[in-house]
Amino acid sequence: MSTSAVVAGTVVAGAVADDTAGHRAAVEASGDAAHQFAFTAALRAFEDYLTLERNRSVHTIRAYLKDARLFLMHAQKAGVTSLGQLELRHFRSWLGVLDDAGLARSTLARRAASVRTLMDWAVREELVPANPALRLRAPKRSSALPAVLSHTQAQTLFEGPVSDAGTDAGLLQRRAILEVLYATGVRVGELVGIDIDDVDTGRRTLVVTGKGDKQRTVPYGEPAGDAIEAWLRHGRPRWSTPRSGPALFLGRRGGRIDQRTVRTQVKEALDALGDTAARGPHALRHTAATHLLDGGADLRAVQELLGHSSLATTQLYTHVSVDRLRRSYEQAHPRA
Repeated sequence: MSTSAVVAGTVVAGAVADDTAGHRAAVEASGDAAHQFAFTAALRAFEDYLTLERNRSVHTIRAYLKDARLFLMHAQKAGVTSLGQLELRHFRSWLGVLDDAGLARSTLARRAASVRTLMDWAVREELVPANPALRLRAPKRSSALPAVLSHTQAQTLFEGPVSDAGTDAGLLQRRAILEVLYATGVRVGELVGIDIDDVDTGRRTLVVTGKGDKQRTVPYGEPAGDAIEAWLRHGRPRWSTPRSGPALFLGRRGGRIDQRTVRTQVKEALDALGDTAARGPHALRHTAATHLLDGGADLRAVQELLGHSSLATTQLYTHVSVDRLRRSYEQAHPRA
């Protein structure tokens, strides 16, 4: 890529080298790599870094790049034409705009983390002398308790149409998905990545790949086991095509099922319950953890099941239910 191409535009749409060193060499010829590194080239090199060196998941890379691109668009409107011109005020004003737009605290925190990572990478590659986002304070995450199903609602969920799936492939799979999500508390991204060989029907365990490509083995119960076996025996063969590969759960065209489809199906099932604020697969994750605690499960065991690196995260996701708190109170307080 020519030096003139780098200097000319804020975002270079032309061809760029595949590696970071190539990008940097192209602009260093102009005498000021930090101030003339094109945004497009930077984003491509940042993507390579996340993929090849940090080994981030496709989902994480997509989120980081989207956040970085949105921030750089905001910075351009403020007159910034290179990474070297960025200051802390640019990052703060961006978060302020997002906050005014009503974005969730968790979303703001993630976007702040994304741009900090971008600038950490830029420092590492000597594209900027220091990270201007280092002192960027993300808004505090909300500690609001997540919506979960009651024990009665969970029972009703599995007594609905999916309980009598017969040989309907769609219902058989939907039943298996709901049972696995509730039985194991896995994330939707982990669910869609499960292969047939990850399922041990004899021991009733699943191997799932979580954040950072960390694998863990999670148990499931008899109802989930029955649902999985029914899907494998009577449902999956009807949808399977050469595109299916080893995927456990499939889309109607035979490929691996996607997260959007799972989210839609779970939302429909939860909506049918009526009086509940629980929505989507993550609600079943919260519910699974909470019901485990209701039954006396150890918090550390729940942490391992959910794949949390921090116990503090587990404590937020798996709040102590009112029923459990009441039982503890009645057992321990002298005037209960």
